[in-house]
Amino acid sequence: MNNKITLFIDSLIKWDYLLFGSVFVLFLLCVILGIVLRKKLLLALLFILLGFSILLLGPTLGYIKLHETLFKNSTLLKSQKRLQFSQAVVVKGSITNESNKYFKECKITASAYSVSSNKLKNYLKKFKPFKKMSIIEVDIQKSETREFKIIVEPFTYSRDYNISIGADCR
Repeated sequence: MNNKITLFIDSLIKWDYLLFGSVFVLFLLCVILGIVLRKKLLLALLFILLGFSILLLGPTLGYIKLHETLFKNSTLLKSQKRLQFSQAVVVKGSITNESNKYFKECKITASAYSVSSNKLKNYLKKFKPFKKMSIIEVDIQKSETREFKIIVEPFTYSRDYNISIGADCR
């Protein structure tokens, strides 16, 4: 757990610090307004609740949206083939840098999840895959498309499954 927190802090960029600082300033501003307007109880309570909502939701949602915007990319699954003589699946795809920034590295992950006839179960199973495999691609220029191949092994699942791919770039 400590290693994950250290890794997260090390990967922060200047925009993240700006986001966290502005969220904290907004929180303080709302709390101060709530204290100043304490004579009008309903308005003061509204500002206090707004401040704590900003403090709790702002960093999380802001971080996600900021990184979606700054490090925009698209992945395309071209093929997936289960090998007959070994317990593996070969996934081929491509990643495209759609942002205005150069990517130092991209962690591309292939996730395998089971399939059922229920649409709701299918949607929920995407969040808990039974097998994941990742690779790292480095030095992706602006507007560059790069091909990749991921071998998911050991893959012993015998029923129906789907594979999805995603990328987290920095």
